Amino acid sequence: MTITEVRNRTTVTKFILLGFSDLPKLRVILFSTFLGIYLMTVFWNLGLITLIKMDAHLHTPMYYFLNKLAFLDICYVSSTIPKMLSDFFQEQKVISFVGCAVQYFFFSSFGLTESCLLVSMAYGRYAAICSPLLYTAIMSPTLCLQLFIGSCITGSFGSFIQLCGLLQLQFCGPNVINHFFCDLPQLLNLSCSDTFFLQVITSVMTVIYALTSVLVIMVSYGYIVATILKMSSAEGRSKAFNTCASHLTSVTFFYGSSSFVYLCPSSDDSLSESKLASVIYTLVIPLLNPLIYSLRNKEIKDALIRSKKRIFS
Repeated sequence: MTITEVRNRTTVTKFILLGFSDLPKLRVILFSTFLGIYLMTVFWNLGLITLIKMDAHLHTPMYYFLNKLAFLDICYVSSTIPKMLSDFFQEQKVISFVGCAVQYFFFSSFGLTESCLLVSMAYGRYAAICSPLLYTAIMSPTLCLQLFIGSCITGSFGSFIQLCGLLQLQFCGPNVINHFFCDLPQLLNLSCSDTFFLQVITSVMTVIYALTSVLVIMVSYGYIVATILKMSSAEGRSKAFNTCASHLTSVTFFYGSSSFVYLCPSSDDSLSESKLASVIYTLVIPLLNPLIYSLRNKEIKDALIRSKKRIFS
């Protein structure tokens, strides 16, 4: 198709999100399930934020980052799920191009910021285990704040670059997105203009944010494991492993599910699997994070006990 033919075609200003319309009989069940998960996600993460704020014993670098992770999870899940829930009972699941771009910008920003924050948390684990005597000096409040602000700026900048590329694309039809939110791979498939430049940008972003983040985390945990194995106390080794296990579990879930969507080639046969993986990293992981970091955490359990005593005393 020539450039003239593309320009003569009708410009798409709205998109139709198919969501889970291929499962009409399960609409009420899916809506109830996703609504319940969303409300629990917001409630549990807000509860964790409140607990960390209220208990002075949790005012440490590790829980500072956990506090910020819980806040990001609330923002992250709220960038896509409310729209998906409202679409369940809409005959036409319509979203404007501007709305689509804005939704992707915030979704991508919070996702990239969380990726950077997980790296900061890995560095915090490294400092705590490999340099315990200098931990407080290394992870000072100023550095913690700088790492969080840096994560936010880096995540927003990466998303802004992709947004600028997205706004340069032309959409001439079709306008049907086989997903429950506006994600970049689906938008690239619908564009009638050349997407090579944006695909290159996306690949570079993937290398910078995903592969580099995973590499830094792996190197950090390489030093951590080496340090733990040198410990003479079995109790100390067990405590150190338990401290790292929650973060490693969160990292594995986050990068594992997102890599399946963005690194695996898309096809009609993989759309259902991709949609399921998207549900996992957009909804399930923000729900699991407060549980992952709390269930085997003695300090969190002790803080809950102290909080109950203050409330009922």
